[in-house]
Amino acid sequence: MTSRTPMRVGIKLSPQHTTIDELRAVWRLADEAGFDSCWTFDHFASIGSDDPSGDVFEGWTLLAAMAEGTERVRIGCMVTGVTYRHPAVLAKIAVTVDHLSGGRLDFGLGAAWAEVEHQMLGLELGSLRERMDRFEEACQIITSLWTRPTTTFCGRYYRLTNALSNPKPVQRPYPPFWIGGSGRKRTLRITAQYADAWNASGGSPEEVAELSAVLDQHCADVGRDPSEIKRTVQLRYTGDADELLTTVERFAQVGIGEVIVILRGGEAIAQAEQVAALLPRLRAVG
Repeated sequence: MTSRTPMRVGIKLSPQHTTIDELRAVWRLADEAGFDSCWTFDHFASIGSDDPSGDVFEGWTLLAAMAEGTERVRIGCMVTGVTYRHPAVLAKIAVTVDHLSGGRLDFGLGAAWAEVEHQMLGLELGSLRERMDRFEEACQIITSLWTRPTTTFCGRYYRLTNALSNPKPVQRPYPPFWIGGSGRKRTLRITAQYADAWNASGGSPEEVAELSAVLDQHCADVGRDPSEIKRTVQLRYTGDADELLTTVERFAQVGIGEVIVILRGGEAIAQAEQVAALLPRLRAVG
């Protein structure tokens, strides 16, 4: 008799085009309804439209509030842009949230991409290669700060000298690393080296399955068991329950173990309630 692992289900309300009251209501519902995870995002200007001037709240500040406003659901930022903060500063922020939440943080990290934010804030975006080099250095620095008494690092982008980072995370050796991205050569190789979970931000089940196979090969190249890395995907909820169930089933068939359902600001509470009602059926497709 074959046993099946239930599909894990998270929800994500991006902190743009929303209110603090709506965010708090979604967090509370995520905790009480039995969702596995609840997510924010890391941007400083509105994305996904031609107008970047919409209201956007800061993601890691919200995570600290989410840590205090929930009791059981895992929380995270899907995903943190590595160019926005020095990795040692980010490591300290994340440890603080891990302690506030009692060890419920999932640590999401990516190479960043939103050019308009970098232009307006005077942040260096760099070429794709430069961003990936910076991303890889950040992974090395953060894992070292979380596990070693002191960290000395001399890279192209970052330098640390006998850096202290105490306290260490509640979760040992550190919060699960979630890496988001689809770059076949660098992103998925870095994922194979560092991640506990890989997140695909979109694409068809067939496209995600192809990328997952590339990740498997990178795992073989670095000597990592590919089963150690959970495969996850983000999906937008359109309000069609049957469509969501069918889509999740298709992703389950290609090895996805957790889906993050993206909610729409202004409608998020009603959408979260609808998805919560589907949780037993969504878990059953695992």
